[in-house]
Amino acid sequence: MDRRPAAASSDGDRSDRAVIRTLLRFFVAVAVIGALALGTAVLAPTVLEDLGVDDTEFAVPDSIDTDSLPPPSSNPPPAGERNPAVTDPADPNESVYETDVERVDSATVEDFVHAEVNDRRAEHGLEPLEWDGTVASVSRAHSHDMADREYFDHVNPDGEEPMDRFTAVDDYCRGYGENIAQTWVDRPVEGPGTSDTAHYQSAEALATGLVDQWMNSTPHRQAILEEGTVPDWDRGGVGVYIADDGAVYASHNFCVEW
Repeated sequence: MDRRPAAASSDGDRSDRAVIRTLLRFFVAVAVIGALALGTAVLAPTVLEDLGVDDTEFAVPDSIDTDSLPPPSSNPPPAGERNPAVTDPADPNESVYETDVERVDSATVEDFVHAEVNDRRAEHGLEPLEWDGTVASVSRAHSHDMADREYFDHVNPDGEEPMDRFTAVDDYCRGYGENIAQTWVDRPVEGPGTSDTAHYQSAEALATGLVDQWMNSTPHRQAILEEGTVPDWDRGGVGVYIADDGAVYASHNFCVEW
């Protein structure tokens, strides 16, 4: 932190500090009512078509070569209860997007993300997270809200943070965490952690891409693997919203029960 007297600071210094404060607020862990609420966000992968890259690299063919398409999704292990007793009133429920490979629906993506996260945890000797339908409903509502009101943050335009959104629905989590990510389905994007191109056309591929985003970012990986000051999570819920234009918003929330 710059502790020089204000009189010694130039306009440029103040501007730089404002940017730094904004970035720190974006990644900082939030303590709410004595409960730990973690928040980290992954910026959306760049859509390669928007970079001015030679159009011939990504030209849409006149007809579909089915032999070149990736395989459709396998059957995901069901994450858990889809109709809990308590849900977020703003939960949009299922959203879908049609690709040349399959009908990508948000519920299937959520199942795959939950299973993939537990696989990554198992690789590090951690117990699987129990699926929580209420936490997932709150997560899904936040994903939809980000798409609907065109923002990308843990704090919504009303000033509500992750714990605020959960306690407005239920109150059994004493610790609460949130990872968010944004990407696209059926559009070429930068692959997470690589220089390769990703083109998610199935629910399974999209889910893997979302988890790869989080695992390739230190604070998100720490939230998943309970590293540093992150608590030992009891349960979690995934909420995915797929917009009409193929934009995908994902929230993965974690909970420690009282």
